[in-house]
Amino acid sequence: MDNDRDLTIEKLAPLIERRKISPVELTRFLLDRIGRLDPALNTYITVTAESALAAARRAEREISRGRYRGALHGIPVSLKDLFYTRGVATTAGSRILRDFVPERNALAVDRLLGAGCLLLGKTNMHEFAFGPTSVNPHYGPVRNPWDHGRISGGSSGGSAAGVAAALAIASLGTDTGGSIRIPASACGCVGLKPTRGLVPLDGVIPLSFTLDHVGPLCRSVADAAALLLALSEPRFESEQWRRMLRAMRRGVKGLRVGVPRDYFFDHIQPAVRHAVLDAVEVFRQLGAEVKEVRLEGMEPTARLAEEITGDEAAAYHDRWLARRGAAYGRDVRRRLAPGRRSTAVAYLRALEEMRAYGEKLDRVLESVDVLAAPTLPLAAPALDQTEFRSGRRREDVRAALLRLTRPANLSGLPAISLPCGSTPGGLPVGLQLMARRRDEPTLLRAACAYETATAWHERFPPDPAGA
Repeated sequence: MDNDRDLTIEKLAPLIERRKISPVELTRFLLDRIGRLDPALNTYITVTAESALAAARRAEREISRGRYRGALHGIPVSLKDLFYTRGVATTAGSRILRDFVPERNALAVDRLLGAGCLLLGKTNMHEFAFGPTSVNPHYGPVRNPWDHGRISGGSSGGSAAGVAAALAIASLGTDTGGSIRIPASACGCVGLKPTRGLVPLDGVIPLSFTLDHVGPLCRSVADAAALLLALSEPRFESEQWRRMLRAMRRGVKGLRVGVPRDYFFDHIQPAVRHAVLDAVEVFRQLGAEVKEVRLEGMEPTARLAEEITGDEAAAYHDRWLARRGAAYGRDVRRRLAPGRRSTAVAYLRALEEMRAYGEKLDRVLESVDVLAAPTLPLAAPALDQTEFRSGRRREDVRAALLRLTRPANLSGLPAISLPCGSTPGGLPVGLQLMARRRDEPTLLRAACAYETATAWHERFPPDPAGA
């Protein structure tokens, strides 16, 4: 634990297995960082220090007795405060659920704990996951560790900022319109949205039943692979992870990388464009076949995502809105209003459009193996910024943050964001890769090749002076 680059599952797991590092030592190290750094960043709503240390002691005893479970055994993680956790408050970043303490865990949480992970706490987020900024009116804004005056992205902002600042080794988030990939890009870490349905949603407070996904935020592509295996398989074993790592490290020679220059490269900051196109050039140098592809008809994605999310969110929240509407933050209350006025006809038409749109993306991916594009059109905006300007175009900053990530949610395709550069001001830029449904191995292989060939994943925000 001499520097931030050592704080990955891939590097820690062998040391824990050989008893060179104790889970107790690692947990205390992270809890100390949370105590020193989190008052400024506000990444946690609840810190479970006592139970985390108790779990670390159990893990240490198990490992010392030869009962090592695998790569996640003894690894301290956090959870977006949307996942049911037995005996621990699950607020969804809201006043409505401030005192809600579930009697069971979400299935995804049980899988991580069963693989040996330790829970450090529950992370701050956009209220009820209904927004991309994590500016929370009830628990305060999550602040970007690169610049405390900027957003962390959302809605899994506390998870991403905490991972980037080394306040957890990894975290679990949700992604409905980009809520894993947006904060991963803004904070300079890795965020993976798996294929729709690959990771169970049972025990996760919903935003949109149709568009919600569960996935990891972490510090490397290898770590994302370890977490994905545990989340998608009832029984996670280290040998699975080792096989996945070997497959991921085959390189990308002969792999076909599609670049959708229309839509995904429209109305973006020059620094973002340059960083992503430089990343595409790295793929070419590594032996991949790079070709431009046409993705026509992307413009309706914002309307479709808003209609489906709004209608399904309003259905879930209807029971509270009538009686406790004033307990919602202003922005979430405003976003819920259109869904309560919608009709079944409009909702069903939106679902049909979504299916047709997914088929269109599937056809594009018949000619390439992965798509490479920016994750966000801009670096992390200021906490109070409401508008994004690109040339003469003016756009609501929240709409801009969601513009390039929604396609993977509407189609259900797997997508990952990983660091690929920085702005002149030092803010992270994210590269987004998408692949065919259920083809996470190819997605991770491409991401791993890029990560291995560059050093952006080794760049993390420094501790504040004196912290």
